[in-house]
Amino acid sequence: MNRKVLIPIASIIVFIGFVLLKLDWDGADRTHELWEALEVTAGGFLTLMIFSFLYKDNAFYKFAEHLYVGISAAYWMCVGFWSNLAQQAIPHLSQSLSEALGQPFLGYIWHYWIPVALGLILLTRLLPESMKIGWISKWTLAFIVASTAGLFITANLQANFIAQIASTMSLPLLPDWTGFGDFLSNFDLSYEGQFVKMFSNWVIIIGVISGLVYFFFSKEHTGWFGRVSRLGIWVLMVTFGAAFGYTVMGRVSLLVGRLTFLFRDWAGVIG
Repeated sequence: MNRKVLIPIASIIVFIGFVLLKLDWDGADRTHELWEALEVTAGGFLTLMIFSFLYKDNAFYKFAEHLYVGISAAYWMCVGFWSNLAQQAIPHLSQSLSEALGQPFLGYIWHYWIPVALGLILLTRLLPESMKIGWISKWTLAFIVASTAGLFITANLQANFIAQIASTMSLPLLPDWTGFGDFLSNFDLSYEGQFVKMFSNWVIIIGVISGLVYFFFSKEHTGWFGRVSRLGIWVLMVTFGAAFGYTVMGRVSLLVGRLTFLFRDWAGVIG
C-alpha cells in the first residue's frame, strides 16, 4: 500500500486509540466524557502537527495550518455578521429581518444602506475574473483605508504623542526636594525613595531629548550634537530590545501553555 495512504490510516488509528485511553469504561453513559476525550486528543494531535514544523515542512503541519486559518476565518466571519449586520445594521433596515434574526427593530435609518452597499461592492472580489467587475471593490477598500487612517490618526496623536509629551514635560527634575541636607539624611535606595525617583525622571527626560535629537536632520551630527544623537541611538536600541524581549516573553508563555496542555491535560504526565 502506498505510504500516502498508510500514514493517514495509521494516524486515525492512533487518534482513536488515544481517545479510548482517555475514557474510563464502567458501563455508564460516557457521552460527555467521549466528547471531552475527542476535544483533548484533537488538541494534542494538532499541537504536535504544528510542532512538527520544527523538524521540516510536512503534510501534517500544512493540514493543521490550513485548518487553523479556515476555522479562524469562519469564526471571525460569524462574529462580524452577528455584531455588525445582525445587531447594528439590520435592526435599522428591515423589521421582518430583525424579527427573523431575533433582534429588536430599532427604527428605519436610510443611511445604514451605505455601509451595506459598500460591503456588497467589496464582495465583487469573489466573482469570476471573466466578469471583469472585481475592480469595483477597490472603492470600498479605499474608503476603509481612508476612514480608518483618519480615525486612528487623531486617536494616536492624543494617546501616543500629545499624552507622552505632556507626561515627559510634567516630570519634576527634583521631586519632593526640601534641601540637600534633608536629601542626604533621608537617603534611600528603595523604589519609593527620593533618589530613585529623581534618577528615573532624569533618565526619562535625557532619553527622550537624545532620542529626538537623533531624528533632527537639519543639523549635522557632529561635536556635542553628534554625541547626544549617539546617546539617542543607545536609548532607541534599549527600547527596541525591551519591546522585543516583551514579545519573546509573550511567545514563551504561549509555548508553556501548549506544553502544559500536552503533558498535563492530554498525556497526563504531570499533575
